[in-house]
Amino acid sequence: MIAVWLLNEWQKIGSPKPFQLVELGPGRGTMMKDILRVLNKLKIDTVEVHLVEVSKELSKIQASNLCVDHLQSSQSSGDGFYQRGLSSDGVPIFWHQSCTLIPKEFSVVVAHEFFDALPIHKFQKTENGWREVLVDVDPKNSGRLRFVLADKPTPASVLLVKKNEKKDQVEISPLSGVIMGQIAEHLEAYGGFALVADYGHFGEKGDTFRAFRKHQLHDPLVEPGSADLTADVDFSFLKESSKGTLVSFGPVTQHNFLKALHIDIRLKKLLASAPKNESEDLLSGYKMIMDENGMGNAFKFMSFFPAVLGRLLEVHPPTGFQLE
Repeated sequence: MIAVWLLNEWQKIGSPKPFQLVELGPGRGTMMKDILRVLNKLKIDTVEVHLVEVSKELSKIQASNLCVDHLQSSQSSGDGFYQRGLSSDGVPIFWHQSCTLIPKEFSVVVAHEFFDALPIHKFQKTENGWREVLVDVDPKNSGRLRFVLADKPTPASVLLVKKNEKKDQVEISPLSGVIMGQIAEHLEAYGGFALVADYGHFGEKGDTFRAFRKHQLHDPLVEPGSADLTADVDFSFLKESSKGTLVSFGPVTQHNFLKALHIDIRLKKLLASAPKNESEDLLSGYKMIMDENGMGNAFKFMSFFPAVLGRLLEVHPPTGFQLE
């Protein structure tokens, strides 16, 4: 469904060629593999894929899922990528350590469950002003860690918390702001657009940091490194970090976004030809991603376009972003 959205918006602005698909934090490469399958089916071959991935181990997994062959390269040569490969359909795929290293070309950027994994600073309002939440060794148990409040302002609490902040607790991800700013600069200079999909809110939440281990909630201070850490994305902060050079739409809930992309019609077509056991899996998956008491409401989408497209988008807003 994401591939359909990307292609629809690309065609809306004239199908510029060539173009590059950029994914931030591609995981195991599953989503990009699905997107490439759709591109191949529609015979769109003027594309390169650029993956921003800092983990060399994950990049190997991505390469094994996406490429028929791949090889390492040295960034010291000035080429900007550390690994490259070729998909089974002949699409060139490159890996970069930073989005500042992707080629200066028209780009379609996707960040799916990327920003929620970036580090945050936590702050709490006290009678003496804002204090940063820190991690310390528990004096009653030297083998355990605990959260503590800084006894005085830290550089982060002074620089990051807004003076007019109304909430009692705040989570801020400076790295998210830096990366969003880099994306904004790229899209403004070379054209393109971005789609961000993640668990998040628009500035109204303040305490969302949590850990998951084997798909279960886990104390983030117990056995550090054994669990995945996450915090809901503040989409209002991403919008602010785009430096006023982009127009944004959303965030909208996943339920409404996928409804606008006619997921029900897609499901009906799949069910018509699926065996019984696959039909049950399809219906279960549909319920999980669309449930408004769960992922359908908690997971959100936001899109960003260069400001020069503002007038066009007023008349023809991005698909899926007219409902909220």
